[in-house]
Amino acid sequence: MALVPAVAGAQVGWISTPDSMALFYRVQGQGPDTIIAIHGGPGVDLESIANDFAPLTEHHVVIFYDQRGAGRSTLPQDTTTLTAEHQISDLDAVRRHFHLTRVTLVAHSYGPLLAATYALAHPDAVKRMVFFNPVPPRRGDFWQRFGKTMNARLDSAQRTELARIQKKLDDPASGIQEDCRAFWNIALRPRLANPDSSMHLIKSDLCASDPVGIRYGLTVTNRLVMASYGDWDLRAKLHGLNVPLLVVHGEEDVIPMDLVQEWVTSMPHAQLLRVPNAAHFSYVEQPQIVWPAVEKFLTAR
Repeated sequence: MALVPAVAGAQVGWISTPDSMALFYRVQGQGPDTIIAIHGGPGVDLESIANDFAPLTEHHVVIFYDQRGAGRSTLPQDTTTLTAEHQISDLDAVRRHFHLTRVTLVAHSYGPLLAATYALAHPDAVKRMVFFNPVPPRRGDFWQRFGKTMNARLDSAQRTELARIQKKLDDPASGIQEDCRAFWNIALRPRLANPDSSMHLIKSDLCASDPVGIRYGLTVTNRLVMASYGDWDLRAKLHGLNVPLLVVHGEEDVIPMDLVQEWVTSMPHAQLLRVPNAAHFSYVEQPQIVWPAVEKFLTAR
């Protein structure tokens, strides 16, 4: 296993899954309830959200974990295990490891798709959910619209450089952390409403984990896990999911608001917080709006 950097007051370790994978976790915070934080990607890791989720740890115990095929968790030799089904099983392994009967799920980007499919499979195990800037509950034309907007927010030089770096990510001889930082220095720009003034506000480090896990996650896990969802459409099943949900979405996110609203129209106990002057990192770009609303939702009876 990779060396684990020290984080003040944090508990770290690994969880064994039913198929003998090891999931790295970090527990931070204190409070009367416990949250499992689900990172995006797929293929990034807990470092992508941990530092920016610090406001959650002020009043709640928060369990962060690296999904399989990412960060410091097992990078499977058998890539057929990089599926949505295994991701759901892994999340349940995290819950059971900490002896939690019902848990709150807080997820970002791709993470809400995992959280929702988990809640559908284990509805009695989920107390409530918060989705930050989620992918939509159905595939539809999402990827086409997403890609078009991403390209429009980068100039030709940035698009060319991003493509060059992505090719380097596949080269095991290249310096992955250097390439990782170069990649996200460009790839984060279209994901922020005002990149020139807000890039420095992101405290989480997408390139701080195990270098081997970073490369594997970006080049293998992302593609295979996302493909395993196929032409997903959860809307019909969500109608019967009686789990309170708060969706927080930036009005300038590259993920279209009209598609994100389908989470709310599909679930009986869901609400949407539209965040102005924010994109894919609404909790970073407008923390004074987002975190009080999230805390109010988490503590409501």
